[in-house]
Amino acid sequence: MEIFRKAAIVRLRSHNDKYLGADEDQESVHQDRRGTTKNTRWTVEIVPGSNVIRLQSCYGKYLTATNIHFLLGATGKKVLQTLPGKLDSSAEWEPISDDGIHVRFKSRYGQYLRANKGVPPWRNSITHDIPSRTVTQDWIMWSVDVLQIRVTKDDAGSTHSSSTFSRIESDDSFTVSLPLKSEGRLINYEIGDDCGNINKEMGEKSLIFHGSELIELKKRLEEETEMEEVMICCRNPLNEKLCPLQLHLPPNNATMHIIVFPSSFGTKLTSFKILLAVIVNYNCMFIAFLISFIRGFPFPIKF
Repeated sequence: MEIFRKAAIVRLRSHNDKYLGADEDQESVHQDRRGTTKNTRWTVEIVPGSNVIRLQSCYGKYLTATNIHFLLGATGKKVLQTLPGKLDSSAEWEPISDDGIHVRFKSRYGQYLRANKGVPPWRNSITHDIPSRTVTQDWIMWSVDVLQIRVTKDDAGSTHSSSTFSRIESDDSFTVSLPLKSEGRLINYEIGDDCGNINKEMGEKSLIFHGSELIELKKRLEEETEMEEVMICCRNPLNEKLCPLQLHLPPNNATMHIIVFPSSFGTKLTSFKILLAVIVNYNCMFIAFLISFIRGFPFPIKF
């Protein structure tokens, strides 16, 4: 939910590597391979006093979970663009993230925004549903690309002068519009020490990163954290273990959740891995020697 409190306009990318798009009929929604069109831009509205949001299309209509079956006999229900006279919970979605990378959007019916695939009419369609098979579990997972961030007035002075500012309805905030080609990547990060402990009191911080290389991100984080040299880690979504980020950044400017450690933690981690490898290697050699020793006896050995 935190990412949506900071985002003014987002793009939602499905497991098919396609984007949630608003049809030109201003009623239907679909999946679109082209993420640069205005139809894939959704304005975020936060419902006060709750953990739910509304998503408004470029046509000024809201992404709405209906109670209409997509196909007769199928469990999925239609998702449409609507503009009701009075907004209700059908246009509200609860963002849920289990791994800090992918987001599920829960409708008021307890079902999830789902990107379908297969043969027509399922191909590129959008419904809200509960996956009934393991193979469709990923169909309700979405990646969020932030196209425009919302900052407070206090942050305005630190924003680059070349950015374009535009007022929104709230008097307490305004948006920073970034060119689409350099929209940047939202980086959420926590800070740890050289023993691997994460400073929970400092909480999670955020920045917009416009580079594309890991070394550029390291330099930016060194400036932000005032550390001489940093090591960047992320959590394995399967076992929650820390993994050093060593190769490339995720594609398509996907939002990242990382932990920043001093480089001394990396040295300790490497030393531990080397020690562990030596111990494992020693144990393997001992077991191999023991097996060879036992096989050398001409008579059975009783234990």
